[in-house]
Formats: sequence, C-alpha cells, structure tokens
Amino acid sequence: MIPRYSRKEIRKIWEPENKFKIWLDIEIAICEALENKGLIPKKALQNIRTNSSFNVDRIDQIEKEVKHDVIAFLTNIAENVGTDSKFIHMGVTSSDIIDTALSIQLKQSSKIIKEELKGLIEMLKVRAQEHKSTPCIGRSHGIFAEPTTFGLKLLGKYCEFKRHLKRLDSAEKEISICSISGAVGTFANIAPYVESYVAKKLNLRIESISTQIIPRDRHASFFSCLALLASSIENLAVEVRHLQRSEVREVEEYFSPNQKGSSAMPHKRNPILSENLTGLARVIRSSAIPFMENIALWHERDISHSSVERTIGPDSIVLTDFALNRISSVIKNLVIDKKMMLQNLEKTNGLYNSQRLMLKLLEKGNFSRENAYKIVQNSAMESWKKNKNFKNIVIKNKKISKILNKKEIEDIFNIQYHLKNIDGIFERVLNEK
Repeated sequence: MIPRYSRKEIRKIWEPENKFKIWLDIEIAICEALENKGLIPKKALQNIRTNSSFNVDRIDQIEKEVKHDVIAFLTNIAENVGTDSKFIHMGVTSSDIIDTALSIQLKQSSKIIKEELKGLIEMLKVRAQEHKSTPCIGRSHGIFAEPTTFGLKLLGKYCEFKRHLKRLDSAEKEISICSISGAVGTFANIAPYVESYVAKKLNLRIESISTQIIPRDRHASFFSCLALLASSIENLAVEVRHLQRSEVREVEEYFSPNQKGSSAMPHKRNPILSENLTGLARVIRSSAIPFMENIALWHERDISHSSVERTIGPDSIVLTDFALNRISSVIKNLVIDKKMMLQNLEKTNGLYNSQRLMLKLLEKGNFSRENAYKIVQNSAMESWKKNKNFKNIVIKNKKISKILNKKEIEDIFNIQYHLKNIDGIFERVLNEK
C-alpha cells in the first residue's frame, strides 16, 4: 500500500492497530460466551474487559522471539491482564481469530468500496442523462459504424457497474463469516454455542463446516469480484483514452490551469488518469489467480495462503477503492466536445446509412440480400476510397434510383432515424429495479 495509490479511510482497516483491535474484540466475545456458560468467573471477565490492551511495537518485539503473531499478541495482552489471561483464547486456535478478523476487515472494506461504487454509478447516470441526445459516431473494430449518443455510451457503463454492485453485495455476504471451531474444526475444546454467540455479536454468519480455517473459495469469490470490477474500470478508462486521441478529440480529461502534460512538449494534454487506471486494473486483476490457488490447501489447513492474504489482499482492496474514486472524478470532470462529435459524424460522408439503404432496397425492390448488399457496398467503397459524399453517389446510382426517388434517399440520410429509440432505452434502463 503506497500512499500515492491509497486513501486513508480504507488503508486504516489494514493497519496493525485495527487488526489487533478486531482480534481483541473476538477474544473478549469468546470470553463472554464462556462466562455465560459458567466457564469463566465474572470477576475474571470484568478484569479482561477492563485491562485488555495491546501495543503494536511490543507485539512486534515479542514476535521476533516467539515467531508467532497470535502468541505474541496474547502474550502482550497477558502482560496487562495478569493471571486472568489464562481464560483468554481458551479452547480456540489461531485460525479462529485470524480468519474471523479477516472476515471483518473484508466486510469493512467492502462497505467503503460499495459507497465509492454507488457514487460512480450515480455520476454515470447524471452524465448519461446530460448527454442522452448528444449524437456521436459509434465504432466497431475502431472503425466508423452507425450513430449513437454519448449518453447511451455512458448508460451502458452505468448498467455494467450496477451489476458489479450486485456482485459485491453477494461477495460481501459470502465472506462475512465467523469460524470459532478449534483445531481441525471439530469443536472438541470449544462449544458451538461460542461460535454462535461471537457471530451474532460481530454481525457475522457462522461457517457451516470449517477445517480449522474458513474455506478459501469464499475469499477467491470476493477477490474475483474485485478483479471484474477493475476490468470494468479499465473498460471505461480505455474508452476515455481512445476518444481523447488527437485524431478523435471527442472527450478530454479535465486539464487544470497550471497542469503540465509533458516535460519536453508544452502542447501535450495527456489522458494520464485513465492511463493510470489501466495500470491499476492490471494489478488488481492479478490478485484473482493467487486467491483461487489459495483454495487448494493441505488437508485441514496449511499457511501457504497466508502470505498472499497479507500482501496482495490489502493492496488489491486499497487499489480498488482508489481506482473507483479516481474514475468517478474523471467522469465528473470529463470535457465533452459536441462539435467534434458532429465533425467526426460528418467525416463518415454519410456512410453510416449503408445498412438502412440496403434494407430500403430490400423493402421496395426485387433484390436478393446478396445483390442489395453488393449494390450498396460498391457505392460505399467509392465514397470510402475517394472521400466523397455517400448520398450524392447513391443519388447518381442508376440501379438505386430506379427503386428509390430522391426524397426517399434524402429521408434515408436523416440521422434521427438512428436515434429514434434512445428515449425508450433510457426509460427501460432507469426503470429497472
């Protein structure tokens, strides 16, 4: 987690102070459950509640000696609690604490990410409606296709990120798991009641069956969800990058008054934020495979998953939050050049009407589809190669003029034909539940 690509609120979740606080909350909740069953004296529980505290530096110091983070934590707690510390961690194993705490950290992170995601969704909705009727050329394979609107482009992204919100809701639920079942998950030394009590207190669900650890397919699902989300962030960023190219210039990232684009070329205005998001997406996606590989652990457990979860886990989460915040800002401040969109439409010489022309010939003439296609394509290629107005070429085409009069041809070249269902699409999308 480097400061450049992390935000304070979510970064704090993965700092040692918060992790140990959660560990302590879990240990105290276990003690409460045991006290309820008469297994811990009330005075001991009161002492544990009052005097349990930790120091991160002290834990680190102890860990250097014992080579075990949970034992180091418990030792530090015992230094403050005294003899009653014997009731802490009674009947449980390290994984009970670590895994349940990880669930809480993932849940805390998910809530922040979801709020950022909701903000992006709302911003896409606002800007889509703003440009619902702003015509621009659609492209397939990077080549001029048929007209669309810039609002419709953004509306598609709006739907895409709404799907991610549903996936994240599901992933959060799947990972919000408590497992307090003891060594190898048999509850031999800790009653199932304790797990139920802790789960309820921490607002988690119990793991139906664990093998000392929470099964890692849950974690793989969560990080796969982040990888998908990152891919959609990149999808949107790449659209901005392509549309900002010098030969396109339909949109542009906001360029502040004192901003500089190049150390060598003062004229440069580069889509640096979107390029950065493309790079961040690559990093976030890369975490999905290691988390899938974490599923295959030896027997009831090993710790091959631990290093993955301690390193790229927090990094991927923090980067996802950062990327969402950044892409929201890009969309909010995106400069949209309506005039350039119209100019690019005009650069097509009207070729985007080729399909409509072909369909009209099929409707009114006695052509096979193949023949109609060939007639239109020949005129289209003449327009393409000679950079001539497609409509004028069509009007002069004798095979076409035998079927369609000039007024009918003029009508074919009306751009509103292509945009007639935009309102309906918007209504359908925005009324979806």
